[in-house]
Amino acid sequence: MTSLLGITLLALVLSGPIVAFVPIGGGASTHVSITGTALLQKVTETCRAVAETAGHEFKPTGSSPGELVQACLGPTATGEVSGAKFHSALQEIYTQNGLVDRDFVNSAPHHFNSEAFLEGRSLIMEGIVAIKANIRKENFQTARETLGRVLHTLQDFYSHSNWVELGYTEAYINLIRPDLPLENLADVNTATCSDCASGKCPNSILPNILKEKKLTSGYMGIFSGAKPKGKCSHGGAADLTSTAEPRGGISKDERRSDNVALHNAAVNAATEASLQLLEDIRLAAGDNDFLRMMGIARSSVVCFVIDTTGSMSDDITEAREVVYEIIDSKKGTQDEPSEYILVPFNDPHFGPLIRTTDPDMMKREISKLIASGGGDTPELCLSGLQLALTGAPDSSHIYVFTDAIAKDIALKDTIVSLIRSSKSTVSFFMTGPSSRRRRSLRASSFEDYKDLALASGGQAIQVSKSQLPQATDVILDTSTSALVTVLQRARNPGQETFPFMLDGSLKNITIYITGQSITFTLTNPAGVSQNHNEASGKLGTIRTVGNLWRICLHADNKSGTWQINIISNQPYTLKVTGQSTVTFIYDFVESFGGPHPGYAVLTGRPQAGQPATLMLSVMGRKGPSSVTIGDVALVTVSGPETVRNSTTTDMGNGDILVTVDGVPEGEFVVILKGTDKVSGSEFQRQSTTQMSISKVNIKAVVDSSMEPGKTFDLSFSVMTKGSGGQYSISARNDKSLTQPSEEKLTLTTGQYAYSTITITPPADTASGTDVTLTLEAKSSSGVDSNYVVLRFSVVNKITDFVQPLCEVVQVLADDCPQDVSQCEPFQWELAATITDGNGTGVERVFLRQGSGNFTTTLLSDPIIQANYTASCCSQIVEFVAVDKVGNAGKCYHSIVPSAGPPALTVSLPLWLCLLVSAFVTRF
Repeated sequence: MTSLLGITLLALVLSGPIVAFVPIGGGASTHVSITGTALLQKVTETCRAVAETAGHEFKPTGSSPGELVQACLGPTATGEVSGAKFHSALQEIYTQNGLVDRDFVNSAPHHFNSEAFLEGRSLIMEGIVAIKANIRKENFQTARETLGRVLHTLQDFYSHSNWVELGYTEAYINLIRPDLPLENLADVNTATCSDCASGKCPNSILPNILKEKKLTSGYMGIFSGAKPKGKCSHGGAADLTSTAEPRGGISKDERRSDNVALHNAAVNAATEASLQLLEDIRLAAGDNDFLRMMGIARSSVVCFVIDTTGSMSDDITEAREVVYEIIDSKKGTQDEPSEYILVPFNDPHFGPLIRTTDPDMMKREISKLIASGGGDTPELCLSGLQLALTGAPDSSHIYVFTDAIAKDIALKDTIVSLIRSSKSTVSFFMTGPSSRRRRSLRASSFEDYKDLALASGGQAIQVSKSQLPQATDVILDTSTSALVTVLQRARNPGQETFPFMLDGSLKNITIYITGQSITFTLTNPAGVSQNHNEASGKLGTIRTVGNLWRICLHADNKSGTWQINIISNQPYTLKVTGQSTVTFIYDFVESFGGPHPGYAVLTGRPQAGQPATLMLSVMGRKGPSSVTIGDVALVTVSGPETVRNSTTTDMGNGDILVTVDGVPEGEFVVILKGTDKVSGSEFQRQSTTQMSISKVNIKAVVDSSMEPGKTFDLSFSVMTKGSGGQYSISARNDKSLTQPSEEKLTLTTGQYAYSTITITPPADTASGTDVTLTLEAKSSSGVDSNYVVLRFSVVNKITDFVQPLCEVVQVLADDCPQDVSQCEPFQWELAATITDGNGTGVERVFLRQGSGNFTTTLLSDPIIQANYTASCCSQIVEFVAVDKVGNAGKCYHSIVPSAGPPALTVSLPLWLCLLVSAFVTRF
């Protein structure tokens, strides 16, 4: 598969009729297209079901991610809605799907090559179990990453096997039901293909294999042409077995003139299979958690990391007041947080991470915090922040309250790596002394917090404890939906004029300056000015507390180029933000080769000495067509400003492949300029997370889950294009699992060195726990380093794959009239039993269709009695039983004559067909 990174968010993604798969002139990949079609249909179905349950109509006003999310969240909440989270969630799934072609190119089970059917199904089931366990623990990012990989393997079955040649048009449900056998598999000694000298034969499967319905798949040889006698090959230039008789190949990855029908059949079956898998996950997770996994949620997440030592009583009180104000003031709006996260820390303890979607629970949890202990000043601040960064969704805003320096300063590099990986913003509220002398090079100071805030695009605010209530307005500003950054800069010190562009889509525009001895003048496009001495002026209101200046612009301010002139003899930072659905997401990527080349997201810093490549997706108020893309550049944040412009390739639908030949030295961000067609004004947006280049490259791959109590070996490799010598390798995880903390590797320039670390999750680790591991390689001089951030699932070994069984035992519907218009006074009843045999036991039962009264006996009963009573006007009932490991069984009944369960289709509503309209050419 050519995995142009979702080249294009599918479409949200593609355009044109659903006909093709490969480059007939280029295009996206079929894996992305199939995955996107299935995901968008399943999200649409789920949103519609949630909307109907809530009593409102699901009717998107357009095809953009924001409009889909707006319709799904409901019409009653007011405010801006950003589709960035949904867009990013899809991109994560597409990316992991594509990486299977890079990371497991020679693994037969990952692609159902070489008749590895049992092994391939084992990979699928291991992944499904992990996804369901992750969702139960609300570890949605890990679930998405695993989902992408599992979907790739499942889809490859239909392209690489002879399933459709055997005449099957439906999906093979047994691949996701290990309680059902894989039947009629061709053994290794059974010849399966005839010779195809041209390499382009419509169907080279032997007649007896077709007659006996034997299942086979093509053998694939990347490094060797050997295969068992008489066996089919995968085919293609990269397959060395395809030149050994029987020649040719049965892969339906590409659509060719000789295999159009088979290729299309494989695509249809793979799409249906993807829908079946997603439906299984949806049933196990429930509609709300399924949508949370897909990023369908309000964009605001409130995450507090709070020092609970004895001197923090006032700070805790203020943090509690802020949380209460956020909850009470934003309820019922799109600014209402979708999730609340709380991490306490002191010394010697930190955590646990508390996560909830319930605002009342957040109030209770933060009210439990009590200031106690401490006294030796340094606290485990960075350990608490590490938990927050790995536990909160990507691109979260995290607020740290402390009056002490960090005792665990050794984690600083790990924190920077996690900030870069997650693109989260961290702001510090520091109420301790403004300066402390370092006792050693490893000792910390408040300057470390300022470094981390700047690296993330956050604020480092120093105030007295009595001033803290005036400073926390920053939290109210930033705990909001559709927040964008227009400009951020840092200087040490100096006088400079900073221009920035405001557009018509921006609302609630706020300018922040942190620093001492600041004077400034703000000027709008019409030349009207306001200086720092004017608390309330023609342009906005100015408030100052501690080292923070906060300027809130009036709502009627003009679009165009503004400027602010700042003078200071001390270091300072400048940040301009607002609310807008015109935004962008991005990833640094690298190309990879092999049979199915593509682009992969970098998990560390881009490589020095070569162009930097980004995949950038732009979202407008009415989708990508409502914006025009101008310049994309890399810009330094601190010191003399360096701008490196780029060359761009428009991939369509707002997706841009960006190449920057000369990457700036030092820390840089991404800046985007363009035109908002809705308002007709030019816009400017900037990424918040700082990045830099490195000559070091570190690689590692997640290839399986961990099991509680079992050792897990992770292989990795390190290379440098800089000076060779000794490099330190540090490994840190967020769950305090047993592992070696550091080792040394001797590197030779341009050559990879290989090593392994062993991690052991405790035997009592809860299934579904995700572990975030940060691996860092650093030169002995400390001048150069790089990192990789990996997420693993810890999952119990599952032996129960049998769905709960539902049996309808009685239906009383004789009173219901045949004329439905007369149904109102009459009722019907249904009684059923639910059992789980020797399984793990039923955990929950819920009504999925029907508006009647549904009750059950105790779920712990060996035989659960289910009873349903409804008006004869409500003629269908469906309820679902889910056991303790996520197996789901359904009970469906209709009193409408000849009605049955709805068929699984791959048709999309018209508005969505316009989105997902053009496959391209490859699995």
